[in-house]
Amino acid sequence: MIELDNDLHSRQNAREQVRDAKKAQAILATFSQQQIDAIVKNVAQEAAHHAETLAKMAAEETGFGNWQDKVLKNRFASLRVYDTIKDLKTVGIIHDDPLKKVMDVGVPLGVICALVPSTNPTSTVIYKTLIALKAGNAIIFSPHPGARQCSWKAIEIVKRAAEAAGAPPGSIGAISQLTLEATSELMHSKDVSLILATGGEGMVRAAYASGTPTISGGPGNGPAFIERSADIHQAVKDIVASKTFDNGVICASEQSIIVERCIYDEVHRELESQGVYFMNEHEAAKMAALLLRPNGAINPKAVGKTALYLSQMAGFSVPADTKVLIALQTSVSLKNPYSREKLCPVLGLYVEEDWKAACQRVMELLANEGLGHTLVIHTRNQDVIRQFCLEKPVNRILINTPAALGGIGATTNLSPALTLGCGAIGGGSSSDNVGPMNLLNIRKVGYGVRTLEELHAPVSRPDPQLTPAPLTDNPQRSILDDVRFTVSSGAPTHSATADDRFTTASAAIEESGITEQNVERVIRQVLKRLGN
Repeated sequence: MIELDNDLHSRQNAREQVRDAKKAQAILATFSQQQIDAIVKNVAQEAAHHAETLAKMAAEETGFGNWQDKVLKNRFASLRVYDTIKDLKTVGIIHDDPLKKVMDVGVPLGVICALVPSTNPTSTVIYKTLIALKAGNAIIFSPHPGARQCSWKAIEIVKRAAEAAGAPPGSIGAISQLTLEATSELMHSKDVSLILATGGEGMVRAAYASGTPTISGGPGNGPAFIERSADIHQAVKDIVASKTFDNGVICASEQSIIVERCIYDEVHRELESQGVYFMNEHEAAKMAALLLRPNGAINPKAVGKTALYLSQMAGFSVPADTKVLIALQTSVSLKNPYSREKLCPVLGLYVEEDWKAACQRVMELLANEGLGHTLVIHTRNQDVIRQFCLEKPVNRILINTPAALGGIGATTNLSPALTLGCGAIGGGSSSDNVGPMNLLNIRKVGYGVRTLEELHAPVSRPDPQLTPAPLTDNPQRSILDDVRFTVSSGAPTHSATADDRFTTASAAIEESGITEQNVERVIRQVLKRLGN
């Protein structure tokens, strides 16, 4: 008997996993919603039961983060995700509209290849298992080599729980020999319907290059903008809590802070009072050398470490109670680690003259890295929030919350997920917090409601409608150009040159009373002014 080389043996193992998964999925596709839901429930409960064990294994094996926060992530990935998806219809007719005579039928994709990152090696397994099974799919995992033992343990737990609740063997699998060849075999298999990729940029690119449909997360580089109307104490508290949660390994966490100069002194005092250490230029240079490798990649040795540990590695001392390290910055580039994703409690801080300059800095940071991902705003000004939502090239805008936990849907009502899509602008295929509905095809059923003769029949033209002129002679003008945003006070002010086109009309109504004739007269007056 010829003994296979390791790379060939690992490829064979991957092929066997796909064959087993394909057979299992064919059986899963016949299950009722009740059967699928029973499997998903048992997996979630069993995973939550082992949350602490898996957290400790992950922290010990990878050296990233801390096990206490990983417990919360494991429970989030099991119980919180389950609670959100448990009532979703994913099997058979999932929507029926008898009035419009259309129906939607949920159709599983088939076999899913799931790439698992070392930063969230057990919670990602739990989460991806739940959303895949809920949609009636089989799933095969390719763990990160640096977290293989804890990931395999998580896979063993969810596999055992699924089969105990009636899932066919092969519904959940994993390659047993972690080689690039085995992962490549999975990604290129004609029997794999989708790659669900969470991991480094290189692996995600390889997934898209495989030709197999792919849904992925992407690098985060989320700026945190503290606007002048913000509750500064709470904003700083949220940022520190987020950046220290599991030592900053969640990709949605803040990577830089942008502050208006008029509130910088107060923000600086608040940061220091909450355990943030401001590095001087010499210390910041040492830290930058640690964070960035000569090839321009972020140093994995810095990932998930505490601020105290990082300062010791860089060669300088900080107070023992330091939680986060900050460096004042004025530039943005791929060579500047403070303007990039840092999966550790280190932040860059940019002081800008006003909100306009802050907006430009936010855009510059996102263009540098993290397009399509996440940003957070701390403000009490609803107009600022609305304008950011309309203009900023991200798919998650978080308001007054810790970004790491808000982005994944823990402190917000966003869909709970550990794969955060960056959309087309971020090089991905989805902008969603990925859930079961992303892992279904929707078969559309439509009854005929019009005949060909009716389509040929003449259509009566509707009466022409008056179209009001735009409220400004410059429709491209930003709402934030309004003078209300140029004053330092949190309360809006009114300009002496404010739009008064409606004032006279309102006064006319008040003086003459509301009658049909008066209303018509006022409408004509308003339209005339709008035309001018």
